[in-house]
Amino acid sequence: MLHQKTLIATALLSVLSVSASAKEGMFTPEQLPLISQDLKQTGLEISPEKLSDLTQFPMGAIVSLGGCSASFVSDTGLAVTNHHCARGSVQYNSSAEHNYLKNGFLASSPEQELPAAPGTKMWVTVGFSDVTDEVIGSLDDAMDGRARYDAIEQKQKALIADCEADPGYRCSVPSFYDGKEYKLIRQMEISDVRIAYSPSDSVGKYGGDIDNWMWPRHTGDFAFYRAYVGPDGKPASYSEDNVPYQPEHVLKVSAAGLDDGNFVMAAGYPGSTNRYARSGTVEYTFEWLYPTYLTLVKQWIDTIEQAAPADSDARIKYEAMLAGLNNFLKNTQGQLEGARRVGLLDRRHQREAALDKWLDKQNRQTTQDTISKLDEAEQEQINTRQQIFWTSMLSRAQLYSVAQDIYRNAVEQKKPDEQREPGFQARDQEEIKESLKRVDRRFDPQVDKAVWSMFIAQYLDQPADAQSQPFNQQLGLTSDMNKEQVMTVLDKVYKKSGLNDEAQRLKMFEMSKAQLEASNDPFMQLAVATFDSRMATEDKLKALTGDIASLTPTYMQAIIDWQKANGSLAYPDANSTLRVTYGNVIGGSPKDGLVYTPFTTLQGIVEKDTGEAPFDAPEKLLKLATDKQFGPYKLDSVNSVPVNFLSDLDSTGGNSGSATLNSRAELVGLLFDGTFESVNSDWDFDPKTTRTIHVDTRYMLWVMQYVDGATNLIEEMHIVK
Repeated sequence: MLHQKTLIATALLSVLSVSASAKEGMFTPEQLPLISQDLKQTGLEISPEKLSDLTQFPMGAIVSLGGCSASFVSDTGLAVTNHHCARGSVQYNSSAEHNYLKNGFLASSPEQELPAAPGTKMWVTVGFSDVTDEVIGSLDDAMDGRARYDAIEQKQKALIADCEADPGYRCSVPSFYDGKEYKLIRQMEISDVRIAYSPSDSVGKYGGDIDNWMWPRHTGDFAFYRAYVGPDGKPASYSEDNVPYQPEHVLKVSAAGLDDGNFVMAAGYPGSTNRYARSGTVEYTFEWLYPTYLTLVKQWIDTIEQAAPADSDARIKYEAMLAGLNNFLKNTQGQLEGARRVGLLDRRHQREAALDKWLDKQNRQTTQDTISKLDEAEQEQINTRQQIFWTSMLSRAQLYSVAQDIYRNAVEQKKPDEQREPGFQARDQEEIKESLKRVDRRFDPQVDKAVWSMFIAQYLDQPADAQSQPFNQQLGLTSDMNKEQVMTVLDKVYKKSGLNDEAQRLKMFEMSKAQLEASNDPFMQLAVATFDSRMATEDKLKALTGDIASLTPTYMQAIIDWQKANGSLAYPDANSTLRVTYGNVIGGSPKDGLVYTPFTTLQGIVEKDTGEAPFDAPEKLLKLATDKQFGPYKLDSVNSVPVNFLSDLDSTGGNSGSATLNSRAELVGLLFDGTFESVNSDWDFDPKTTRTIHVDTRYMLWVMQYVDGATNLIEEMHIVK
């Protein structure tokens, strides 16, 4: 007992000594030299300048999976990411007969590796430049919202088309600081990605939804992909003739690990944050949107679970979706609780008042007037989004969504490529095909119909002006219909549609606009009937987005100037581009009487285990842990193998799979989650409660060596001992 009290007291002292200096900011790599002094004081040993180039070591080893991050850890294209990031591919290859989710998967040689799910890609950054002047430098301030939106889009598409002149590369022109800056990013697109190793769910998903966003955590959230290219070293579609990709930069993997208080940084592709959102957006999100989603997603999960019984083929197909929905549900609950705890809306009002007061002192009345116009435009956008919310939810039915995409693509094909909507250009055609191929492995007609029925019931409860009359007329729906009547309508639609067949989907993809309009497929008829109304809504939102795009840069410049005057560097909100965040290994105390120690261990797995999912670790793992067979991976300060650890790093969704690096840029873990008290940091960073959860490389290597026998992969990697 005394030993345990001593550990807790030590952890609390660590929290008190370090938390005051917790580092807010998801910095772009090029910003890091500007904060070099603080990086070094926090513990970075290598030069911050080395971190500033996306194409050099170590940033060049970090790749995007599109929604997740990964890192090259061998000279033969082996890349490590989170188990939950690769789980969709494992699910794609699984069946009741070969349940790789339950049993795990290990290729003892590259020849045994399985193709990832269709559309799985790795993007390796090879070029990066500022193109702000090219995108917005020549725009006329007098342009209306829609004209500005179209002008920016055309500039982006032109830059992308020129950048993608060589096949095998993908380019993007994301905005930073909400449209104040634009960067051109060129990435090699590796489309032959294969699964090398994924531990079983009883390791990689240990604790399941119960432990999700919680601490203490004991999840082995790691898996390995391998990237392949053609024999000429260039990106190529899957072929037995392809060879492993040889990355220019590879991370060393640390078996020595780290301890409490050590410097850590994470490099990856976080999705989005809203740190600079105005109070109107905050109020709409937390008082209407999130509460609405909370009720809706609970019903969505219940509907899938009732329509797809446990252990059925249908449940296997929907496992990834259920995991995502449960993750979203818990995150949203945490967002709402966190907003209440910190008084988020009041804090945002206070910040805006402080900014306004500073602008007053600076005699920047024009800036203040622009910000007022921004608030008005954003409120109109909010009103529009709220009005169309339930209509937009109708596209959650997979076959209706497929029909919409196929028809929209046919409409866009009648235009010159440079005038087509992004997502439907020539560069996007292969990805659309891949998405059509992916449907079968994640679709069951009875489940899809049950989900659509649930959404339609919610939709029909809305006022007439929040409904789509073309949708209702095409299906013959009325607001007074009961559940059984709606289901009778849907039964006929699903029975007559051929879109649940891959060959039919691909055949319709090749059809012209006129041929699709003549189709007797009920989903296609519905997509055609609702097209004009959907485009009218899209046009309205684009015009509002253009209005906001003309106003936001002034607001963001005010934020940058204000923060600089207060001695801090403003970083742009996360936007799925490479970011670096840094800090220390540290426990926490998010609430009175609650103390988080910085590490969890093998002993915690044994204590939690019940033998039933989600606390059903492999028997071999439990025996090794009980017998204290730690090998070279023991951390003396915890007298065990560390499983997960906490840090005060700033992170958000999309950071999953981000490489956690030590002071020498060696891989010491993978970022995979945050604590429940941290999720509100998407909107407001709180150094006291913000904690990020990582899986420790020592646990990864221990499982690979002693539990699953993945020694072939360990031998590939450069292990630092």
